[in-house]
Amino acid sequence: MLSTFQILDSLKKDDWITDEQFQAARVHVRQADLNLTPIEQVASLSLTWNNNRKQILDEELVSKYVAQLLNIKYYKIDPLKIDVDSVTRVMSLAYAERHKILAMEVHDDDIIIAVLEPEDLKWVQGLEQTSRKRITPVLANPALIKRYQKEFYQLSASIKGANKTKLQADNTVGNLEQLIELKGTEEADANDQHVVQIVDWLLQYAFKQRASDIHIEPRREIGKVRFRIDGVLHEVYQLPISITHAVVSRFKILGRMDLAERRKPLDGRVKTKNPDGMEIELRLSTLPTAFGEKFVGRIFDPTVLDRDFSQLGLEAETEHLWRELISNPTGIVLLTGPTGSGKTTTLYTSLDMLATSEVNVCTIEDPIEMVDPKLNQMQVHHDIDLDFASGVRALLRQDPDIIMIGEIRDRETAHMAVQAALTGHLVVSTLHTNDAPSAMTRLMEIGVEPYLLNATMLGVMAQRLVRTLCERCKEPNQVDLVAWKSLIGDNQKVPTPETVYEPVGCDYCRNTGYQGRQGIYELLQVTDDLKSMISENTDLREIRQQNIKDGMNLLRVSGAFKVAKGITTIEEVLRVAPKASL
Repeated sequence: MLSTFQILDSLKKDDWITDEQFQAARVHVRQADLNLTPIEQVASLSLTWNNNRKQILDEELVSKYVAQLLNIKYYKIDPLKIDVDSVTRVMSLAYAERHKILAMEVHDDDIIIAVLEPEDLKWVQGLEQTSRKRITPVLANPALIKRYQKEFYQLSASIKGANKTKLQADNTVGNLEQLIELKGTEEADANDQHVVQIVDWLLQYAFKQRASDIHIEPRREIGKVRFRIDGVLHEVYQLPISITHAVVSRFKILGRMDLAERRKPLDGRVKTKNPDGMEIELRLSTLPTAFGEKFVGRIFDPTVLDRDFSQLGLEAETEHLWRELISNPTGIVLLTGPTGSGKTTTLYTSLDMLATSEVNVCTIEDPIEMVDPKLNQMQVHHDIDLDFASGVRALLRQDPDIIMIGEIRDRETAHMAVQAALTGHLVVSTLHTNDAPSAMTRLMEIGVEPYLLNATMLGVMAQRLVRTLCERCKEPNQVDLVAWKSLIGDNQKVPTPETVYEPVGCDYCRNTGYQGRQGIYELLQVTDDLKSMISENTDLREIRQQNIKDGMNLLRVSGAFKVAKGITTIEEVLRVAPKASL
């Protein structure tokens, strides 16, 4: 393997780093951790690649560079695409650690193996003989090879251990097509140490991959584990069905849910810590299906409460108007959008800004999404007749300044929100509509009188989440004028850009071209002109046209601003934002 100094010298010769960086790096290398590989030592220096993008030379870039120097294939490790069960059967953990290698892919004729020391390949011939397959050595990120060496073999050992220590299953698994087994169906114990380790691994793995949801889906013979990352589901692992049930039961224990109840949906929550030691909230949900209980764990990013509006994606003008709306002492402000559109994040960011020591902020939620010490939060309990309407009624006796209602679902809740606003409180809530103007007609449909809307409604903000382009691989392209026209319609606020950016795909974004998400917003202010139009016979198109005259940007226009700035693509905005009829 090349030494650290040899790698640095090559980087300088190839003009990847400057002479000043090279001289400073030589000094720091002498103090580097000897347990690190040369690639890791170079990456730990945080050198800046002397190219247009000024990228940091991390383990991936340095590994790719060294692979070119040694004329060996570079391999980007994507743990979501690795079949852990098959790669851990190629060799024992002791063998992998002794030769500093880890299998990545197993095919019919060959095995791809990542190596830490590409110049020491004496083990290849012996492994080819035992596996009866061709071995293809590749160079990969050494830090990931070390980490997944431990994680993959620990997971594999936990699965095998759980299979060996099965206990007699409860007969209420709920499989509608249960196969009759003469030996009886067996299921691992949820408290078994191996099952505990599997659940711990799943949680840590989800945190590292920036997953927003964990899905565990039972099938006839296996259970699928999938993560939702940037709004898209990725299959992660397949578990034996008995262990799948045990893993779901383990999550139910953690969430203090009724372990014996498998016939109806259950909800719970649990708090844990990510690898960085930060506390993370998970909302747990189970659902009885044909082959047992399906589990979903929604992960709430703890940094949400520390974000400001610009980080959420609000344009400066929209942010200013939104701050004005939620700063009113009385009235109703609504957030609208489908599930998964980021309403909760915007809501908590807004409440966190409002919750000063001078005001009393109370919430009624179903369930409490994130616990914030600045707020007085109450949860809906339908089994004791504590719903949104009765919750608001109780909150009004708690001397509140600001009331947050998790969702306005019915006439009674809507009327209580109106009454709270009329009696001198600011009410913030959510509603499920396609766009902001539809919120006005929806409230009238569920029974709110137009004159009450005129008296209390301040504004409505609709939102969606669009995937943002990967900064490492996005490339400029000529704008498609037809697609751009379909995006902005007749709106002339956004000038047609000369170029837009397109997704390409690289190792860092899993070849999707996208990394992370941001919001696009449509903010309606209830102006005097709009109030004069609100009646039982109000036409939604007329409301929308009046809103546009008053300065409202449609969701697609908000997205167009982000396309023009190179943040996202026309296709992504068209995918998530509905077309408004004018």
